[in-house]
Amino acid sequence: MNARSWWLMIAVGLGILLNPLNSSMVSVAIPRLQHVFQLDFTAISWIIFSFYIASAIAQPVMGKASDLFGRRKIFLAGLVISFASSFLAPLSPNFGWLIVFRIVQSIGTSMMIAVGMAIVRIHITEKQATALAVLSIFLSGAAAIGPFAGGILIQWWDWHAIFIVNIPFVIASFLLAWKMIPKDEPAVSATRGISLRKWLGLIDASGILLFAVGLVTLLVGLLSAKSSGHISLWNITAVLVGLLALGAFIRHELRTASPFVPLRTFAKYPAMTWVNIQYVLVNLLFYALFFGIPSYLQMVRHISEFHTGILMLALGLSSIVASPIAGRWVDKSGPRPALLVSAILMTLGSVWLVMLNQTSPVISVCLALVAFGFSNGLNAVGMQAALFKSSPKEITGVASGLFNTSRYLGTILSSLLTGIIMGGTFSFSGFRLLGVILTIIALTLVFMNLRRQESGQPQES
Repeated sequence: MNARSWWLMIAVGLGILLNPLNSSMVSVAIPRLQHVFQLDFTAISWIIFSFYIASAIAQPVMGKASDLFGRRKIFLAGLVISFASSFLAPLSPNFGWLIVFRIVQSIGTSMMIAVGMAIVRIHITEKQATALAVLSIFLSGAAAIGPFAGGILIQWWDWHAIFIVNIPFVIASFLLAWKMIPKDEPAVSATRGISLRKWLGLIDASGILLFAVGLVTLLVGLLSAKSSGHISLWNITAVLVGLLALGAFIRHELRTASPFVPLRTFAKYPAMTWVNIQYVLVNLLFYALFFGIPSYLQMVRHISEFHTGILMLALGLSSIVASPIAGRWVDKSGPRPALLVSAILMTLGSVWLVMLNQTSPVISVCLALVAFGFSNGLNAVGMQAALFKSSPKEITGVASGLFNTSRYLGTILSSLLTGIIMGGTFSFSGFRLLGVILTIIALTLVFMNLRRQESGQPQES
C-alpha cells in the first residue's frame, strides 16, 4: 500500500475504534457512577443498555443513509456528533442527561462503524485484505483495551475522563479524514430528492420502532422486578408488552420489502445462521466478563480503579497477541480449529472464575483473563472467516449487517444477564453464579464447534 492508503486507513481506524472503546471502557466506571449518582446496580446498567441498543439500531440505519448522503459525509458527521457528546457528557447535571449524551455518543460512533469498512474497501484496492485486517485489530483491540484505559483514566481524573479522552481521537480522525477520504461520487448526491415517506420505508422505521419499544419495555419490566425484589402487575404488563412488540417486530420483518433485520436470510442460509448464533453467545460471554470482572474486583475485593485497569490489561494484551497468530492459523487451517480452541479456553477461564473465592489472590484472576484474552483474539479472526465461508459473495453486505446485529444482541443479553443476576447490588454469590452460567455457555460453544467439525458443514465449503 502507498502512503496515502496508510493515512486513509489510520483516519478510518481512529474513528471506528471509538465505538468498541466506549462500549467497554465504561465497565470500570460502574462502581464510581453508582456512588456519584446514588443509584443501584440495575439502574446504573442503563448506561450500558442505552449504548448497545442505540448502536444496534444506528449502524444498519446509517449504512443505508450512506447510500443516499455519501459515506464521507456520514463519517465526518459521526465525528462531529461524537465530539459534541464527549464534550457535553461530563457536564451532565444528572444521570438522565448522561444517558442522553451516551445515546448520542453511540449514534455518532456507529455512523463511523457503518461506513468505515466500506470506505477502505472502495478506496484501497491494493492489499485490501491487509487493510481490513488492520481495521479489525482497531476494533477488537479497542474493546479489549477499554477496561484498562477506563481504570487508568478514572484513577487519575474521575469518570469524566472516559468521555473527554475521545476528543483527541475525534480531532485527529476528522483532520485526516477531511484530507484523505475522497469526495462522494455525484451519483450518491443525486438521491437527495427522495421523499421522507420513502426514506422512512427504506430504513424500515416501523420495524425500528417495534424493535426499540419491545426491547426497552421488556428490559424495564425484567430489571425493575429483580431490583425491587418482587413481581408487580406493572412488571408483568411491561414484560408482556415487550414480548408482544417483539413478536410484532418479527412478523413485520418477515413481510416488509426492506426489513431492518432481514430475518428470511437466516432461513435461506442455515450455515450462516449457526455462525450468527455462535457470535451471539461469544459476545454474551465476553461482555458479561467486561462488566462482571471489574465490578467483582472493585466491589467485592475493594481493588482501586487503577489496579483493576492494570489487571484487565492481561485481557487486552493477550487478545492483541493472539490476533496475528489466529490470522496465520485460520489462513492455513480454516476457522474451525481456532474457534474450537477458543471455546475450550473460554470454558477453562469460566471454570476458573467459579473456583475463585473471596480470599483468592487477586493476581489469580489474571489467569482467567489471559485465557479469555487469547480466546477473544482467536474469535476476532475466526468468526469473521467463518462468516465469509458460510455466506455467498452476493449477500456479503447483508451478512455483515446481520453479523453486527448478532454482536449487539449478545452485548444486550450480557447486560440483561448481569442485571438480573445481581439485582440492585453486586455480590460475590452473584458473581459465582455468573461464572457457572458462563461455563455453560462456553461448553455450548465447544459442542457447537465439535459438531461443525464432525458434520463437515458442506454449506461453508
